[in-house]
Amino acid sequence: MLYRHGTTPVHRLPPQVKIVALLVFVLSVVVMPREAFWAYALAGCLLVGVMILAELPAGFVARRMIVEVPILVFALLLPFFGQGETTEVIGLTLSVEGLWGAWTILAKATLGVAASIIVSATTTIPDLLRGLDRIRVPRVLTAIAGFMVRYLDIVAGEFSRRRVAMAARGYEPRWLWQNGPLAQSAGSLFIRSFERGERVHQAMVARGFTGRMPVFGDRPATTREWWIGLSVSLAAVVLAVLSLTVLR
Repeated sequence: MLYRHGTTPVHRLPPQVKIVALLVFVLSVVVMPREAFWAYALAGCLLVGVMILAELPAGFVARRMIVEVPILVFALLLPFFGQGETTEVIGLTLSVEGLWGAWTILAKATLGVAASIIVSATTTIPDLLRGLDRIRVPRVLTAIAGFMVRYLDIVAGEFSRRRVAMAARGYEPRWLWQNGPLAQSAGSLFIRSFERGERVHQAMVARGFTGRMPVFGDRPATTREWWIGLSVSLAAVVLAVLSLTVLR
């Protein structure tokens, strides 16, 4: 689970405030010049401060940062395949533009992923969906996301039971080309899930479903909550503006 239960000020902020704050922070990091090392460092310090305020252990965040590994691998390969001017680093000939590209991807991706983890760790999925509704995300998208989350465990459990049943009948693939029956099982599971979804939708419509799930306990964010929630993001905006001005 991405969510970590807590009663900190970060947890108590309305979800729409955290979503907007995340978007503003990420956009601020994106526009920072690659040469502004100090701006990236200060933005990272802002995130560490929010992590401490939200009482998120470093290990908890680090384990979830694993999703960034494919991006990091791609970034580390850039200096070896980049074009143009080269330089020597510990005996290796590396592209200067490739090194800059690797640093930019590493810095921006790490800050963006860390900020997303903080938001997801302090906001439940239903709250995130309500927050998206609050900021006028198309309702059809939030409805699809909500049903996907609700039925993902059911589909995953069904697929796991199928694998157990196949293993009980002696199916133990060791090579990629032996996964044909598993792929066929996944295909039939998709069809069954689609049919189940249609039946569930028809049952919900018969009970008065109009395209939106009932919302309980939702409320608009106050001006004070907006200022508090956007404080870190506004600081990131200031860092971005200063970095663009200094390095102009």
